[in-house]
Amino acid sequence: MNATLSAKLINVIAAALAGIALFLEAGTGSAHAAGSQIVARISISEQRMDVLIDGRPTFAWKVSTAGKGYRTPTGSFKPTRMHKMWYSRKYDNAPMPHSIFFHGGYAVHATPHIKRLGRPASHGCIRLHPDNAADLYQLVQTFGPSNTSIVIVK
Repeated sequence: MNATLSAKLINVIAAALAGIALFLEAGTGSAHAAGSQIVARISISEQRMDVLIDGRPTFAWKVSTAGKGYRTPTGSFKPTRMHKMWYSRKYDNAPMPHSIFFHGGYAVHATPHIKRLGRPASHGCIRLHPDNAADLYQLVQTFGPSNTSIVIVK
């Protein structure tokens, strides 16, 4: 993705923020109470991530999860930390742009190996196309890690 956000992401964020603003204007509570939630659901068997915003399917992206001899953890997680750029201490200082860590050293992050998306190929992390990783990173920044769930299923 270029320096600008994708048009779809801008529209998604604008619509969600407008809904939050109306909710807050009504004086009924916080944005979290408004149900402004992001769910990134990763299917290991389908090698796919579906992103739902407030329960609405918004994005569907190919991913790569753990290749042979490695594992991607399953379950429901919250982001624990985020880094616009991170370098793996475990795997030869490999770059991990737009990293969203969710379970120890496991993260959702961009990969330059886009031809491998849709097939298991990682050491356990969830790899995304760089544009998609940037969009997800921006969504989590906008709505907050506490309003984000990363759900990984077989």
